[in-house]
Amino acid sequence: MFFVGVDLAWSPRNTSAVAIARDNLLVKWAPALGSVDEIASYILTAIGDASAFVAIDAPLVVHNPSGSRECDRRIAKLFRRYEAGVYPVNRSLLERYGEVRGERLAKLLENAGFVNNPKLAAPEVGRAFAEVFPHSAMVAIFGLSKTLKYKARPGRSYEQRYHEFRRYQELLSSLGRAKPPLRVPEEILEVEVERLRGRALKRYEDLLDAITCAYVASYCWHHGSCAVIGSVAEGYILTPMP
Repeated sequence: MFFVGVDLAWSPRNTSAVAIARDNLLVKWAPALGSVDEIASYILTAIGDASAFVAIDAPLVVHNPSGSRECDRRIAKLFRRYEAGVYPVNRSLLERYGEVRGERLAKLLENAGFVNNPKLAAPEVGRAFAEVFPHSAMVAIFGLSKTLKYKARPGRSYEQRYHEFRRYQELLSSLGRAKPPLRVPEEILEVEVERLRGRALKRYEDLLDAITCAYVASYCWHHGSCAVIGSVAEGYILTPMP
């Protein structure tokens, strides 16, 4: 069984990251993939005909032309105290970039025998994918009181972000002792983030988020106790809960 995490950029101008785990070990990763076709090809080549659960950090079902999805509003309400809200998602916003890239990736995976099934749970096997949200997942899995502040935001210095990246590295390292465990190679966790800026730091950020998504896939598959906020028909987010 493979567990795949995808940090999917909304715009084709930005790169996306993929992380793939098997047997409690991160076995493959790509921090800077381009087109949705390239992302799907990378995943399908890596897993072959094996069973897999793919956790994607991107909107997969977006019907509303404006405003935000009901599942996004519910996540924002549930995780407000942890500062783990999500960006408003609608077709007008996403189609500025040409297409809803999450829908495109979902279609390519469906063509390869995957189903949009956030309720996949052990001991089932098969090929499924689901939409996830790393920030709510990290709050639940790591017992955080607030989300990590490692992303670029107005007024947030590199020094502040580097401190939070170090915390992120430590938390991912701790997964080696978690249930289920995930061992992340030292070459990823020992990156000197202070040497990174701009695009290089963003790609490292994307890779860590993809690893988190891969762990969410494993966590939800093994425990079978994650919440599905919303519905497959109207849009949802699969997340562990505090």
